[in-house]
Amino acid sequence: MRDKFKYTVVESDSGEKIKNIIKKQYGFSSRLLTKLKFGNCVYLNGQPAKMHMQPVTGDIIEISLPEERSEFIPENIPIDIVYEDNDLIIINKQPGHVVHPTKGHPSNTIANGIMKYMIDTHQSFKIRFINRLDMDTTGLLIVSKNSHCQDHLSKQMKENKVKKIYVALVKGCLENDKGKIDAPIGRLYEDHVLRGVVSDGFPSVTNYKVLQRYCDNYTLVELQLETGRTHQIRVHMNHIGHPVLSDALYDEVMPDIIKRQALHASYLSFIHPITGEPVSFYAPVPEDIKQAIEKINKHITVL
Repeated sequence: MRDKFKYTVVESDSGEKIKNIIKKQYGFSSRLLTKLKFGNCVYLNGQPAKMHMQPVTGDIIEISLPEERSEFIPENIPIDIVYEDNDLIIINKQPGHVVHPTKGHPSNTIANGIMKYMIDTHQSFKIRFINRLDMDTTGLLIVSKNSHCQDHLSKQMKENKVKKIYVALVKGCLENDKGKIDAPIGRLYEDHVLRGVVSDGFPSVTNYKVLQRYCDNYTLVELQLETGRTHQIRVHMNHIGHPVLSDALYDEVMPDIIKRQALHASYLSFIHPITGEPVSFYAPVPEDIKQAIEKINKHITVL
């Protein structure tokens, strides 16, 4: 895990306070700068430094991020690592696991699996999920290993700079090859997980593109989110009369075709918080959705 930063002061930094220099150089959030200030985490030429100090050209500023560690119980849950570096992990989440422990799901979560992975790889960091996926949705999850990357990526998410693409099998035949669903989403009932399109809900936008139609029965679609509401794709597709196939909450389970909602987070792209370079990741359509498509095709052939 990257927990130390080292910077040599240059002439253009002349007259600047340490706080402003490291904020400009690393993009540290105000929240993290406050942590660094009160945690005595900043050094100038090897000596403890105050944020208001004004270094000169050639001085060396060193920052040690506050040490933090998650305390989830390690469990032997397979974690499919798509990418990992000192700051991030990209995971291809499998179905049947919630992301982190909740009252209803205190164990058998992705976070528990990451704790076991940390032990196996001799790492120690606080698990920070940047995005979430429902228990039976598969695909790409971003995990930050430190608070700086979390702040940077969360800001990108809020500014809609993280590109998120999903693939889903939905019921019925979508008439248009592409379209936009712009409909606010909110809770249908207080203290209930069920969401729906409601007039006083949060602004929510989903773009879709048809990949394949299977007679009048099913459609394979690609979906790109402009917002990130709970159950957004599931709610929006149900709203337009094409619920995600086998969605137990918003439609019905169809176990003969697939035993969970046929929804997969296939693609992510964003700016890496440390390198400043664009990065992108892809997770292929999982086997159970492929098998569902095969079953649908066989049924059409028989007809």
